Amino acid sequence: MTLNFLVAPDFAPERFAGWHMLNTALQRRSGIHLHLMTPSGASEQAAVLAADQADVIYANPFDAADMVRARGFIPFARPAERFDEMVIATGAESGLGRVEDLRPGHRIAMTDNKDVKLIGLRLLEPADLTESLLEWVAVDSYQAAARMAIKGEVQAAFFLADAFASLSRMTRSQLQVLVESRIRDISHVVLAHPRIAGELPRIKAALLGIGATAGDAEILDALGLPAGFESMEQEDAEFMIDLMDTLLD
Repeated sequence: MTLNFLVAPDFAPERFAGWHMLNTALQRRSGIHLHLMTPSGASEQAAVLAADQADVIYANPFDAADMVRARGFIPFARPAERFDEMVIATGAESGLGRVEDLRPGHRIAMTDNKDVKLIGLRLLEPADLTESLLEWVAVDSYQAAARMAIKGEVQAAFFLADAFASLSRMTRSQLQVLVESRIRDISHVVLAHPRIAGELPRIKAALLGIGATAGDAEILDALGLPAGFESMEQEDAEFMIDLMDTLLD
């Protein structure tokens, strides 16, 4: 039996090797063959999900909400001590110093990451800005968003906080952070399709055990998740989803 392990396409490029290392460790410890799927973007991920090809998914919180409530996926783990915060940044030479300096009509670069946009819109409230008052510029990567902000092609860019921290020191030196979220209740989630409920205990045990064996620190460091993973129960996922619903209101 081979199960498909899909990873949301919002991790920094340098984490790619880490996911392969994790997948290899999970296969060895669970005794289950896992095929790692790393879609290049949101549209490719959507096609995989529409075809019902994913068995285990490392999903961003927005997608996780839909998969849990609409598709019956089972939440069973999340990164420990790692939350999905986001950053709004501008070019260092833009002259903007705080989020209130943004104005209607300003251009905002962002990737196709709905939870980042959801949180970002909340952070824009002090500037009395809503989605319809801004011009949104779609980009394929956080690196592209950073380049546009640095060049002044957009007034600001939205970043997943981890992705912003993963930018090179040179790139970050050319950016000015306007605001960073501090919600600490929203995170990526590891989900299982109901059809693999029989295999889930072995996969969960293998994942939660990463960090307990010599050499595991190398895997977690490559993933950028030094604390590893922790168990997530259904009620934990429901609380997070309710919080996201509140942010949408």
